[in-house]
Amino acid sequence: MSPVPEPHYPSVPELVATAHALARRRPGLCRLEQVGLSRAGRPLHLLSVGHARRAVLVVAGAHPNEPAGGSALRALARRVVDEPGLRADTSWHFLLCADPDGASLHVTPAPRSLLDYHLGFFRPAGPEQPEWSPSVLPPDRLPPETRALTGVIDALRPYLQVTLHGTDLGGSWVQLTRDVPGLAEPFAKSAAELRIPVETGASDAAGWPVSGPGVRVMPDPGADAAYPSLPDDARHSTWYHAHRYGGLTAVVEVPMWASDLVDDPAPHPAPEAAIRRLAHRLLQDGREVELVLADALPRLDGADGPLLRAARWGLGLVPGLASDWTRTAPPDRTRAYVSSVDAFGRRLPLRAAAMLLRVLRDAGDRAAPRLERLVGTWSEAFADHFRARWVPLEHQVEHQCRTVLATARHARERAA
Repeated sequence: MSPVPEPHYPSVPELVATAHALARRRPGLCRLEQVGLSRAGRPLHLLSVGHARRAVLVVAGAHPNEPAGGSALRALARRVVDEPGLRADTSWHFLLCADPDGASLHVTPAPRSLLDYHLGFFRPAGPEQPEWSPSVLPPDRLPPETRALTGVIDALRPYLQVTLHGTDLGGSWVQLTRDVPGLAEPFAKSAAELRIPVETGASDAAGWPVSGPGVRVMPDPGADAAYPSLPDDARHSTWYHAHRYGGLTAVVEVPMWASDLVDDPAPHPAPEAAIRRLAHRLLQDGREVELVLADALPRLDGADGPLLRAARWGLGLVPGLASDWTRTAPPDRTRAYVSSVDAFGRRLPLRAAAMLLRVLRDAGDRAAPRLERLVGTWSEAFADHFRARWVPLEHQVEHQCRTVLATARHARERAA
C-alpha cells in the first residue's frame, strides 16, 4: 500500500471559517446563514453565491467517514466566487456539512493508511443519517438535520442537487435520480486524467440502468431492489426531494485509495461461486464481531451511544445481505462487480469492529485487544488484496469539482 503524504481534510469549523471569509470579501455576492440545528445543537450552515433563481445545491458531509466532499465543496465555492461565468444565470448554494454531529465523531482528518482511517471511524446507523433517514423512519420521526436539508430544497427548488460522497477504497462513480445525457464522457475523461479508476460495477448501484461507464440511474420507486434485505432504499431518501420541483440529484463518489480491480469490465469466469464465497466470508466475519460484542455487552453497563448503535446497525445488515447475494443471480457478471461486492463485504464487519473497538477502548474493556487484532488484520488484507494506492487529495477534489460542474452544465441543457 503506497504511503500517504499527510493529506488534510477540513473540519467543519474550517469550512465555516472559509465561508465567513468569502461572505466578508464579497458581501454583495455571498450570504452565509444558519438553516438548522443538529440533534446536539450544532448549527447547519448554508453559503449562497449569486442571486439567480435557477439554483444548484451542493451538499457535503452527509456521511462523516467520506471527508473529500468538504474539501471539494470549499474548492467549488471559491471557484464560483472567482469565475463570474459559472454564476451568470445560476446561483450556487453550499450546505457545508449535513451531519456536524457525525463529523465530530469521525476523527481521522489525515489518514495515513486504511488502518489509521478505521481507528477513527464513525458512520451513523441508518435512522441517524440525514439523507437516508426518510427511507427507514416515518415523517414525524425524522432527525432535525433531515428536516433542515429538505427545508433548503423546498426554499431553493434547485434544478440540480449534488451530494458529495466518497469511498475508502475503490473507484469513482456517479448515481443519478434522473439521467443526465452527456455526463459520462467528461466524467470518464476526468477520471482518466487523474488516474482514478471508474467503478463500472458498483454494488451500490447493482441492477440500475447504465447511462455510461460509472454513471448509473436509479430505478423508479416500485422497481425491485437488487438487495431487498437492506432497509435504506435510495429511492426514499432525500435525493428524490428535488423531484417535487422538477429537479434531480447526482451523487458523486470519489475514492481515497484507488484499486484498478473495480475498473475491470471483463466477464468473471464464475461470478456465482465467487459471490457465494464472499457471502460465506461476510457471515464468518460478522459472527466474529458479534461474539466480541456479546461477550462485552454485559460489562458496558447499558451503553447506547452513537458508536455502539452504528456498530450494531451494521452487524444487523450482515445476514440479510449475505442471503441476498446467494439467493438470486448476480445482476452484473463482470470482474468489476465481483470486486465491488468483495469490497462491500469487507467493509461491513470491519466498520462495525472499528466502531465497537472505540467503545471498548473508552470503557477500558478487556475485549479491546481482540478487536484491535481484527481491525488491523482486516485493514491490511483489504489494502493488500485490492493493491490500494493513495489518490492525491488534490486529485480527489479536482475530480469531484469537474464532475459537479459537468453535471450542472448537462443537467441545465436537459432542463432547458
